[in-house]
Amino acid sequence: MALNGSGIRDTARVLGVSPTTVIETIKKKEPLIQQTNERLLQTLDPAQVEVIVHKVEAAEIDEMWSFVGSKSQQRWLWHAIEHHTGQVLAYVFGTREDHVFLELKALLEPFGIIRFYTDGWGAYDRHIDHDKHTVGKQYTQKIERKHTTLRARIKRLVRKTICFSKTTQMHDLVIGLFINCFAYGRAV
Repeated sequence: MALNGSGIRDTARVLGVSPTTVIETIKKKEPLIQQTNERLLQTLDPAQVEVIVHKVEAAEIDEMWSFVGSKSQQRWLWHAIEHHTGQVLAYVFGTREDHVFLELKALLEPFGIIRFYTDGWGAYDRHIDHDKHTVGKQYTQKIERKHTTLRARIKRLVRKTICFSKTTQMHDLVIGLFINCFAYGRAV
């Protein structure tokens, strides 16, 4: 239910259990969450990734704003998708600072990406080689569409909502479970 737009209290009311039970059940899923699309990564031949052949030629990268507790406690979802298919490659949570982008970039290295499409955020310019980097809204339409889907499906990501996460752990868990289930195709 958490993956289909229901909040903790909604889920508890419908199932006839306490909100604490719902929270504890979601927290038990934490060890199952993966930040990288392992299923897609396993289809790549490691020997070929190191040579010239790349399975993931281009990726769109963007960050998405949300908050925990209050709007002053910003939480950013940084994620990357394959440019041609729209498959989510990897994601991280954190602030809107360079070190968080570098975490995402490290997760993307095994994919052997040779072209990055981003918006004009400075972290991308500082940490992606200019010959591999293209800036422009026309190249990031698929990832912006993913943002719309996430905002429609997860109540805590809607900009004007009364449903929000009180802890970063629950925020990251619910969004991570959604990405693992619907983007990676994992049964979590």
